Amino acid sequence: MQLYVNDLSLAGQFPDLPAFADAMERMMRMRRIAKQYGRALNCPRNLENALITRNHTMVQAVQQLSRERRQAVMQWFTREGPFWEDDRIHSSDDWLECIGEIVTDTSLGEAAFCCLAGEERALVSFTPSDWEYTPICVNWRSENSEDQEVEIVNHWDAVKLTEALISAPLPIMTWSELERKCIVRCPNLTFSEDCFETLRRQPFVSGAAARVLVLLDTLEKFRGCIDLQGRRTSEGTALLANHFSGGKAWFTDSSQSEKMDFEKELTFKHPKLQGESLFCTWHGKVKTPQFRVHFSDPFQSDQPLYIVYIGPKITKN
Repeated sequence: MQLYVNDLSLAGQFPDLPAFADAMERMMRMRRIAKQYGRALNCPRNLENALITRNHTMVQAVQQLSRERRQAVMQWFTREGPFWEDDRIHSSDDWLECIGEIVTDTSLGEAAFCCLAGEERALVSFTPSDWEYTPICVNWRSENSEDQEVEIVNHWDAVKLTEALISAPLPIMTWSELERKCIVRCPNLTFSEDCFETLRRQPFVSGAAARVLVLLDTLEKFRGCIDLQGRRTSEGTALLANHFSGGKAWFTDSSQSEKMDFEKELTFKHPKLQGESLFCTWHGKVKTPQFRVHFSDPFQSDQPLYIVYIGPKITKN
């Protein structure tokens, strides 16, 4: 489970700066609790511009805190993060709605989209605010499939957050753990023995691990959307439209120039046939750092879907 600061819970509601200082102390305490249980409290990059009182933005309000508190808050919001946008999966074109209000481009919108993709996310809200309830219902309106509703867990109390983290599954902490989890969760995919080898040599990044899991979960679902006659189901058609096409596609084929310039690098040993190879130009994308998940042709339903490489981007000029 990943946690996001609910930017919508800052709406200029504090009557004065001392009230905000108390609220910020509660938020920082919940951040410390999250760290204690191996989680980061992700914040949006624009939080420093949020309205705190009628006349003060976050940056202005933080300046009134003690020197020690001011440095801790500003380091988190402006430099340290982590920021959920670095591993963002929803697009500005996605229609995400909560109680009649558009929540696209917010922490709530991203949390909802991640949950719809099968990845657990929860919010942490400032208090007092209008967001002291849970769960929060969000609707995703898609042009390519039926509307979907998802419920997001919301925390605003440190004790309740602690209880939730105690009972939550432990986060992935190493690439080896990620490998084991992917293989168990994705029985419709066929992993080559060395597909995680390059990844193991990279510094572990929890956000990248979570993103790889989202990509493989989606491929797993897509691979399972074939009926007994070998035809793609309606769910498979929706996944194809939402994630394999358009400017924000999660999965794309390499360009013709990349196929020519990196033919050798994109050719992998066949996982099952000795002496044979696979030219795997289809890939899923991780933004931070620039990792790629390369796999065989996803549209050949009569052949296994092979995952042959997970690691740094290969087609770098």
